[in-house]
Amino acid sequence: LALQQGYWPDSHLAASADELRRDAELAKEAGLNGLRVHQKLEDPRFLYWADRLGLMLWAEMPSAFAFGTVTMERVVREWTEAISRDLSHPSIVAWVPVNESWSTPNPALVPQQRHFIDSLYHLTKALDPSRPAVSNDGWEISAADIWGVHDYTQQASVLRERYGHVSLRQGEFTDPWPGAKRLLLPGVEHQGQPVVLSEFGGTTFEPAEGEAWFGYDTVATREEYAERLSSLVEAAVDSGLAGFCFTQFTDTEQETNGLFTADRTPKLPPADLRAILTRPRRG
Repeated sequence: LALQQGYWPDSHLAASADELRRDAELAKEAGLNGLRVHQKLEDPRFLYWADRLGLMLWAEMPSAFAFGTVTMERVVREWTEAISRDLSHPSIVAWVPVNESWSTPNPALVPQQRHFIDSLYHLTKALDPSRPAVSNDGWEISAADIWGVHDYTQQASVLRERYGHVSLRQGEFTDPWPGAKRLLLPGVEHQGQPVVLSEFGGTTFEPAEGEAWFGYDTVATREEYAERLSSLVEAAVDSGLAGFCFTQFTDTEQETNGLFTADRTPKLPPADLRAILTRPRRG
């Protein structure tokens, strides 16, 4: 997978039907089998093309700004409406009501916040028992059918050390705090859930002078970018992980860490991207 925020340079989140279709086509051409739709409820027109083209999607609830009673009421209402609207789309393969504890910043210390995260998982499973749900993707995992981990190390050797071991399949991590955040909330035990590296990579080209940018690391040339992308994907694929999601599909405003630029120009030839992203696991 790749993280997809769905912005366009001129219209931001307001895309044309042709642009939405082209995004689904570009993802397939690059060798991706899915996208993790991030911090937006996806346009039904894009869901249609994902259905038609066989592109798997993780559907995510946009995060509220702050925690409180009004926040909880509004999130529950909107999330319920979103699931009801999109339930029949076969492209949606997972539901994600919370990302990285956003709007619930202290679930390990504030019981009310943890109760809310868990309640969203159970609400999601009640509304749609047919799909996996991830209550809090990234870290501070509680109730979840998939353990989604966010880790932006730029060293392939570190990824192999953290995730390339048999004990990972039992939910044991060599580093339980890879992003300075605890992966599991107190009392959470592994019950056979698959572990997915649901955000990683995030590497950017060095921008032109004066350009604003953001990436988790910067490389200066196309060759360095290809080498970094290849090494990180190889480490993820060869590990004991059930899957990965690269950050991200396209550049988004100052976040210049996409596989494509904001105007959908590939940073590597599509055939090269496909070869990197679809390489088989060794061993």
